[in-house]
Amino acid sequence: MIATRAMSGRLPKATLNRARRCRIVGYPMNGPPLPLWRMTRTRYERLVDAGIFGRSDRVELLDGLLVAREPQGSLHAMAVGLARAALERAFGRGYHVREEKPVALDELSEPEPDVVVVRGRLRDYRTHPSNPLLVVEVADTSLTLDRVRKGALYARAGLADYWIVNLVDEVLEVYREPVRTPSRRGGWKYASVRLLKRNATIAPLAAPRARIRVAALLP
Repeated sequence: MIATRAMSGRLPKATLNRARRCRIVGYPMNGPPLPLWRMTRTRYERLVDAGIFGRSDRVELLDGLLVAREPQGSLHAMAVGLARAALERAFGRGYHVREEKPVALDELSEPEPDVVVVRGRLRDYRTHPSNPLLVVEVADTSLTLDRVRKGALYARAGLADYWIVNLVDEVLEVYREPVRTPSRRGGWKYASVRLLKRNATIAPLAAPRARIRVAALLP
């Protein structure tokens, strides 16, 4: 038997690892925050091109940090397909709707949103697009990440139209009017936030004549 001792007089937290049939003991970290090393988007793309990341490595670059992308459930996957179909009808020819593809957002970020609308055709993008007209994230377990972290990054990049298909509350969250916050860190947010229920309709800023029923985006 291997004895373990809690640090700082606190009991360790044990979790069961079923694959190894053992318990992993972790100690709470009460020290100062760890310094983080941030990666540029250019370096990240070089690693991708070199094959460092495999198909099972579901990550995206957010503000210089590699963030794991959560697996999709069936409702999430359905909502992504519904959003893509609705936006293809709304925008029509002259626009390309991308599903789960990278966006070269800025020098430190390359997210892979669930759905993105860009001008032009597929063949126009030999490199990742950097100026999307509309970004849509489908959120269930990732709701806080999509609202706070990604929302701030999209606002900082000047994205005028950002939607979250909120599967938890069954609403569409519409974020517009990016502004800098007065905080010392120089953060960004959206000044306009609207929550639309199933019976509402929405027009993308880049396709003002289109009308999309929120019900068409929800499973």
